[in-house]
Amino acid sequence: MKKQLILLFFLGFLGTSIQAQQKVLEPLKVSQIRGINVFGKPVDNQTRCVHWHSDLDIIAIKFKCCEKYYPCYSCHEEEAEHEPKVWPREEFDQKAILCGVCGTELSIADYMASNNTCPKCQSAFNPGCSKHYHLYFETK
Repeated sequence: MKKQLILLFFLGFLGTSIQAQQKVLEPLKVSQIRGINVFGKPVDNQTRCVHWHSDLDIIAIKFKCCEKYYPCYSCHEEEAEHEPKVWPREEFDQKAILCGVCGTELSIADYMASNNTCPKCQSAFNPGCSKHYHLYFETK
């Protein structure tokens, strides 16, 4: 009887330990960078997400439609309950880009002119993001 109780305790502990490990591997629903919430499916505290997670994927974008930061279009699509809206050109002076390393908020115009580098901490941004500008910003 005593051996059975010990075995049940051990199996229960093992099950709890496995569940705790699985929870660590799940994406966060919200992360914070210097007190700014980043929604979606971030996997770390520098705005990398389950969709984009290279060393250079360190920005979040504030969506015009909901004024919330998401790591990427797919995170917004999967989590928000509304259609996305792109930022119009006349609002490119709005702060809508968050550096995941230092937490600096950049205007869209400053981000586009940044040469893929944070002007404050000098961290490199992914130059490939420019291929997706049409998902976030009004383009020609």
